[in-house]
Amino acid sequence: MNTSDIQITPIQQSKINSVDFNNLAFGAVFSDYMFECDFKDGSWQKPKIKPYGPISLDPSARVFHYGQAVFEGMKAYKDDNDDIFLFRPDENFKRINKSAERLAIPAFPEDYFFNGLTQLLKLEKDWIKKGLGNSLYIRPFVIATQPAISASPANEYKFMIILSPAQAYYSGEVKVIFSEKYSRSADGGVGFAKAAGNYAAQFYPTKLANEKGYQQIIWTDASTHNYLEEAGTMNIFFRVGDTLITAPNNDRILDGVTRKSVIQIAKDNNIDVEVRRVSVAEIKEAARKGALKEIFGSGTATVINPIVAFSHGGEDFDLPKQEKSYASFFKEKLTSIQYNISEDPYGWRFKI
Repeated sequence: MNTSDIQITPIQQSKINSVDFNNLAFGAVFSDYMFECDFKDGSWQKPKIKPYGPISLDPSARVFHYGQAVFEGMKAYKDDNDDIFLFRPDENFKRINKSAERLAIPAFPEDYFFNGLTQLLKLEKDWIKKGLGNSLYIRPFVIATQPAISASPANEYKFMIILSPAQAYYSGEVKVIFSEKYSRSADGGVGFAKAAGNYAAQFYPTKLANEKGYQQIIWTDASTHNYLEEAGTMNIFFRVGDTLITAPNNDRILDGVTRKSVIQIAKDNNIDVEVRRVSVAEIKEAARKGALKEIFGSGTATVINPIVAFSHGGEDFDLPKQEKSYASFFKEKLTSIQYNISEDPYGWRFKI
């Protein structure tokens, strides 16, 4: 499929001039167009790009009753020459289909995805603002639309891409709780998938943490709660001494694009990296001895998010401020590639 195969319905008038790009709440403002493609009769139909707006679904659409929904998160960046770039979009494409497979949703074709996204971003190029920290957040997602409430996979789906302008994501000083009771996911489950229900299940325990003054939870393994895994919408890294430690991927942990990029950059800059199980006891002991230098999360929205303190078992631990932190080093390396400021030795940039 090429871009000429996409049916485009033009907008009557852009709403871009009504948007205050200096005061954007993350994920609350959306661009003029959206991409849409339906699956029915055993195949994906002709894709469409049309004005952003409500969609009509039957109340019995299976997404409402059985949660067949997966999504992705990506960003588009603009450099000083007005060129537009994506960051490792092949990884997002592979992951949404991996997520879809786990929820018995048909795979979306690669040419539909990339040609549709390319055409959409070209139409919306004015929504991508220049300047470090500015970006256009991209949300591809798939939902089950078949009107039937029998408990089985749907035979009709809708694949969509919506766009939201974003500024630098900063949530202030982040304090976390190491989970002792609730679990994000379990062995054999859907933790590795970006399934909508994964995030809904986090909201209640995170609300409890918020009420105690903590912004996030670092989830522990469901079996013993002895091993640290990931935090909220982020993968998690620990710096003990000068060694960077992160939990290995498994069927409970999301295979983060930023995570794997951090690991690669660390290795190429002679930073020792250990991808292994990380115990709560080990991190608490390192904190007591002063060996725990940093904890930070990684993800598409935040890039790198430093954590300043954690709590577990009634004990609170503050982390020392680092003059030359790993968190700031990785954030600078990643954003320099994303915004076409530096060379890209990895081939991670994808030009639109």
